[in-house]
Amino acid sequence: MSPLLKQRLDLLAQPSLRDGLRDCMHGIEKESLRIDARGALSQQPHPLAWGSALTHPTITTDYSEALVELITPVSRDIGDLFGQLDDIHRFAYGQLGDELLWTESMPCLLPARDEDIPIAWYGSSNVGMLKHVYRRGLAVRYGKPMQCIAGIHYNFSLAPALWQALQQQDGDARNAQDYQSERYVALIRNFRRYAWLLMYLFGASPALCASFLQGRDHQLEPLGDKSLYLPYATSLRMSDLGYNNDAQAGLNVCYNSLESYISSMQKAISLPYPPYAAIGTHDADGQWQQLNTNLLQIENEFYSSIRPKRVTRSGEKPVHALAARGVEYVEVRCLDIDPFAPMGIEPSTAYFLDSFLLFCALADSPAMSEAECQLSDENFALTVKRGREPGLQLNRKGQVCTLTEWGEHLLDNITACASLLDSAQQTSAYSDSLQLQRAKLQDPALTPSARVLAAIGERGESFFRFALAQSERHREHFLSRPLDEPQQQAFAAVARQSLADQAALEESDSIDFDTYVARYLSQ
Repeated sequence: MSPLLKQRLDLLAQPSLRDGLRDCMHGIEKESLRIDARGALSQQPHPLAWGSALTHPTITTDYSEALVELITPVSRDIGDLFGQLDDIHRFAYGQLGDELLWTESMPCLLPARDEDIPIAWYGSSNVGMLKHVYRRGLAVRYGKPMQCIAGIHYNFSLAPALWQALQQQDGDARNAQDYQSERYVALIRNFRRYAWLLMYLFGASPALCASFLQGRDHQLEPLGDKSLYLPYATSLRMSDLGYNNDAQAGLNVCYNSLESYISSMQKAISLPYPPYAAIGTHDADGQWQQLNTNLLQIENEFYSSIRPKRVTRSGEKPVHALAARGVEYVEVRCLDIDPFAPMGIEPSTAYFLDSFLLFCALADSPAMSEAECQLSDENFALTVKRGREPGLQLNRKGQVCTLTEWGEHLLDNITACASLLDSAQQTSAYSDSLQLQRAKLQDPALTPSARVLAAIGERGESFFRFALAQSERHREHFLSRPLDEPQQQAFAAVARQSLADQAALEESDSIDFDTYVARYLSQ
C-alpha cells in the first residue's frame, strides 16, 4: 500500500469521518430486451401500464422500443437499493403479459431485417423527438443490432463532507467544487487502469447467438447449435464485437482534468465527419435521421466504460452541466447482465464495486500519458477476449505480469477499503464480497463467464436456449411474488402521472422541432 493511500484511509477511519462513508450514494440502471415467448425481439409498443418512457422516473427505454431500462432511486443503503430494484421488477413483470425480459447482455433472436428492430418512441414533444432522432442517428451510423446490447450501469458518489476532509488534508486551496471534480476525474483514471479486473470478475457474455453477427467478419468459434464464442472470453459485449465503431476508434478523450475531458467532448460533438455528412441529417423523404453530421451527435454517443456525471436540468447538455456545476458522481457502464441473478446483478457485486471505487478514489492517480492510455485499453481488450486463459499476461507500468498476480495485488490493496466500509456500516458484507472475488481469481471456473459456458455445455444446448430458459426462470421468480395492493397502486399512480406529464410537455411546446434542435446543439 502506498503512503498516500494509507494516509487517506487513516483520515477516513477517524470516527467523525468514518460515519460519513454511510452517505455514499448508489443507483442502478438495468437494461433488458423485451422478448416474446419464442425468444424473439418484441414488436409491441412500450406497455401502457408502465407509463411514459419519456417521463417515468424508474421505467424507460434505451435504444429500442423493446430495450427496457429499469432505474432505481438514489439510495445510501445497498440493501434498500436492491429492495427498490426488486420492487420495480415485480411491478414491470406484472404488466408484461406473455412477454419476458431477456436475461443476457448479448441480444435475443433479432429480426432478419434491421428495419424491423423498432426504435424507441417518446411522443411528439420536442424533447421526446430529440431522443428519438438521436436514436435514428445511432441506427444509420452503427446499425441497429449493436444498439440492442444490454448492460448494467452502476452510479456511485462519495459524500461531499469526505471530499472536503481530503481537500483539507491535501492543503488544496481550490474551491470545493473544483477539488471534488478533479478527484472524481482522478478516480476515473484509476478505473481505466484497473477496469480489466471487473471484466474478469463480472464479465458474463462469453458467447452469443450467431444471428447477431450475420454478415460480419469475426474470429469466434462455433458452440453447439447456432452459437458462437471464444473459449476464454469474459465479455464479448465489451469487445470489438460489441460496443465499437470505426469512427470513435481514433477519438482520444483525455481524463487528466475535467477541463480536458470537457474539451475532448466538445471537440468530438463539433468535429465534422465526412461519412456522416454523406448521409445527411434528413432522409429522401425529408425526415430527420440524425441530429447533425459531426463525429458525435451528442456526448452520450461516446462509448465509454465509465463517465463523470452531473444531474442535468431540462434541455441542458451533460457537458455543460459538468462545466457549470462540476462532477457529482460517476457512472460505471461496463458491467454485463448476470444471467444467474434475477435482477441482473447481485448485492455482493455492489459491495465489491463500492470497495473498488473507493480504492480508485483514494489511491495515487497521476496523469495518464497517451502511451499509458493505450496500455490500459490493451489490458482491457485482452481480458474481455482472453481473460480466463491460463497464464494470461498483462502490461503493468511497462512490466509484464500475469492477470492473476496483478489481480491479487489489487485485491490486497482494496482489502483496506472493504474493511473501512465494513466498519462504517457495521457489517462484513464488503470483506465477504472481496473474498468471493479472490476465489474467482484462484479458480476461473467460478467466474460468471465460465459458468455460462459450463451451463451451455452441460445441457448440450445453444446460447439462445440457455438464455431463454434463464429468462423463463426469472419471470417466475418475480411473478411468484406479486406486489401487495398498496405498492401496486403506488406504481400505477406513478405510471398515470408520467403519461399526464408527457401530454403536458406535448401541449407546452412553443417552437417547431427544427428550431428546438438548433437551439439545443448551439449551447
